Amino acid sequence: MSSGAIIKNKDIIIVGQQPWDVEIGSNCKNIALEFARHNRVLYVNSPLDRITLLKYKDSPNVKKRREVIKGKVNGLIHLQENLWNYYPDKMIESVNWIKNDSVYTFLNKINNKRFARSIQRAVKQLGFKDYILFNDNDMFRSYYLKELLKPAVSIYYSRDFMLAVDYWKLHGTTMEPALIAKSDLCVANSTYLADYCKQYNPNSFYVGQGCDLDTFTGYNQEKPAPKDILHIPKPVIGYVGALQSIRLDMEILRYVARQRPQWNIVLVGPEDGEFQKSDLHKVPNVHFLGAKNPDMLPAYISAFDVCLNPQIVNQVTIGNYPRKIDEYLAMAKPTVATRTEAMSAFDGYVYLADTKEDYVRLIDQALAENSVDKQNERVRFAGSHTWENNVAEIYKAIKKVLPKYA
Repeated sequence: MSSGAIIKNKDIIIVGQQPWDVEIGSNCKNIALEFARHNRVLYVNSPLDRITLLKYKDSPNVKKRREVIKGKVNGLIHLQENLWNYYPDKMIESVNWIKNDSVYTFLNKINNKRFARSIQRAVKQLGFKDYILFNDNDMFRSYYLKELLKPAVSIYYSRDFMLAVDYWKLHGTTMEPALIAKSDLCVANSTYLADYCKQYNPNSFYVGQGCDLDTFTGYNQEKPAPKDILHIPKPVIGYVGALQSIRLDMEILRYVARQRPQWNIVLVGPEDGEFQKSDLHKVPNVHFLGAKNPDMLPAYISAFDVCLNPQIVNQVTIGNYPRKIDEYLAMAKPTVATRTEAMSAFDGYVYLADTKEDYVRLIDQALAENSVDKQNERVRFAGSHTWENNVAEIYKAIKKVLPKYA
């Protein structure tokens, strides 16, 4: 990142869907780490709500939040230079089930006020001033934070089309567009989501996606393959990731397997109920290898001749940035995936299929033309998708809307 692209010496508050103490990684945590290279950052965990307390009262994470709320421990934790994590010291009520708009709005505003007062205590303790508020898809709990916290800049970050899920759809259908509209700017990790945001706010920008690819680029592909794939005859056409019927098209897999019985389709990942009872388990050249430790995924990808991402095109997937594609490309693998608007960013590096027939044709093509030059191009392209570059685009978007940050 060039020095001219960086925003420095600012205070940034991050709110969002994913608390810092959730074990899985998230875009927002990586963005926070990158922000903190040059700015002070307060990463605010989502507040404890009453239903979570009742359902998971024995969870260590819930116990920690209760200790903070009772005042027994300090909720403000210094993680590293320039970066703090905050456990809110107020509990909010679980109100999303309420269908009456007036009642819901009244109670949600109370929740927002509790959340804001808690954040203000941490802000005062840290001495934050003229801060940037970065909201990671938190359309309910953080809906009124622009008015309550009065940040110098409010940014809405769209990384998933949340309204495809019933929980978010009930109130989010009206609330998310309104939140997008009143934010100073919106940034999105796919062109589809940027266009969605632009319907409500002209200051909406595609900022790309960062990935942690060292595990994949640094893998020694001369190592022997894992035992459960070692003796599967080539060519191996593979997929790694959760096998979910809402995201993956089983008919594509079924069709490819039947059209090319000499190919072996290998699926690595946990299965949902639909996959578990699918007749794909009876197809002789389809192999389910089950869930694996994430550290093992490069070893399986290394054993693939062609990688797949056979998505169903629906509201859940159409705007989704598929990070697994970068992982495939980082290992130089030819990749065939369903064409979506979000996948347009990979055009020229991934074979994009519109139909199940396209999958067979394009896998044939991928096997036939897998040259060293193409492999090098894939690695170089995946390598451009860094968190540094992603945050540089966020800074660029801020400067376009607010020249005082230039």
